[in-house]
Amino acid sequence: MNAKNIHVIGVPWDEKSSFMRGCADAPHKIWDAFRCDAANTCSENGKNLGERQNFSFQGNMNLSSGNAVLEEISDQAAAIIAKGIGPLFLGGDHAVTYPLVRAIAGHYDGLNILHFDAHPDLYDEFEGHKYFHGCPFARIMESGLVNRLVSVGIRTMNPHQREQADRFGVEIVDMIHFDSRKAVAFDGPVYLSIDLDALDPAFAPGISHHEPGGLTTRELIRAIQTFT
Repeated sequence: MNAKNIHVIGVPWDEKSSFMRGCADAPHKIWDAFRCDAANTCSENGKNLGERQNFSFQGNMNLSSGNAVLEEISDQAAAIIAKGIGPLFLGGDHAVTYPLVRAIAGHYDGLNILHFDAHPDLYDEFEGHKYFHGCPFARIMESGLVNRLVSVGIRTMNPHQREQADRFGVEIVDMIHFDSRKAVAFDGPVYLSIDLDALDPAFAPGISHHEPGGLTTRELIRAIQTFT
């Protein structure tokens, strides 16, 4: 994969959200904010992400509706990865994670997931649905798609999801025990999944489920830099 050529791809799907919706509109809004005239596109390490050869928005996936979208996401993601392109997928709710990981796992043996979230998203089902935004990691783990799942920033685990974490061997870093200076080493490729409610609502107020006591923006950046 060419890490110097990152393609940003929107996955505009939020039909599986259980509360407020609207994140299907997020990909273009995120990119518009990134390209705003008020923004400086140079990163902390001096890399200029404004240079198209480094970082470019390829538009949104073409998606329909219902469970057929799961296959559509997987198929389109697999075609992108097969080209050796470094993808950065913008959701959409967290239900997009299962079909994305399914596609990526088909190209990378020994795949691991580093997951930042307020919630573990390990429900076997939610309100009678298997593919809701609270279920993707249950589908991933029961399918044996990854070698290891490390979930960081968790602060809302109920008994069912704790049982699920034990069942699948998920490594939970509860927010109460979080230390961004303690690295987690991975052996093999890593898929990074970030749900914005991993951040405290003070840093990300425009989300569906507000969970106090989350990460600061700096803590999340430091953790990504340290853990990967």
